[in-house]
Amino acid sequence: MKIFDAHTHLNDEPFAGKTDYYLQRAQALDVLEMAIIGSNKLFNQTAIELAQKYPQLHAVIGWHPEFANEYDLTTEQELIAQLQLDEVIAIGEIGLDYHWPQNPQPAQQKELFARQLDLAEQYQLPVNIHTRDAFADTYAVLKAHQPHYGVIMHSFNGPLTWLSKFLDLGCYISYSGVVSFKNAPDVRAAAQNTPANRLLVETDAPYLTPEPHRGEQNEPGFTHYVAAAVAQCRQETLEQVAANTWKNAHEVYRLNEKN
Repeated sequence: MKIFDAHTHLNDEPFAGKTDYYLQRAQALDVLEMAIIGSNKLFNQTAIELAQKYPQLHAVIGWHPEFANEYDLTTEQELIAQLQLDEVIAIGEIGLDYHWPQNPQPAQQKELFARQLDLAEQYQLPVNIHTRDAFADTYAVLKAHQPHYGVIMHSFNGPLTWLSKFLDLGCYISYSGVVSFKNAPDVRAAAQNTPANRLLVETDAPYLTPEPHRGEQNEPGFTHYVAAAVAQCRQETLEQVAANTWKNAHEVYRLNEKN
């Protein structure tokens, strides 16, 4: 069995200097390949460095909406240069986050989001989407720009109405440890109703730890438990979910073309 963690932050501080340790733990849980996600100058660079060192890791780089204030012409030129590296497979995580009042203003976030969608089209890359308390605006921006090279809705936590809308846009839907929480019926219903060919699993480690390890620091190997929770929702076997999500991750990230 092979499991693909479609969104993880192995480049984050809790994992610094311990990459081999966490990769070994992941391998023991059948998590054999990962997308390492950037969000700003530092995390984009560390995602690339990990992907250059480990063939089973792939870099997804971009500017998270929380860092919209730091994005300028210089950072864009750097991002464009990095997007052309072989180890970079997508732009992300990008999108909108209206949860925290200290975040940049929605207009600035939407401008950055739209700009990065344009870059994804220019360089023919899929996009990995972060949306928090912003489904309507995220949907509107995606619909206006119509990305042609793949869209991943990271850690989807919406009801069936929004699931349907994003599926209609052609999005892949990625589920995190939230799908294992008892107090997340909408997420479990969405996982149950996502078509098998649009389904992905992720950890978002070190965040959103799934059961049975909730309360501990998350890690990429715990994608195993996310996939198990998704399988339970769908009344499928873990092996079925692992195989489908492995195939889908390779398709949306276009890894089959790189191999």
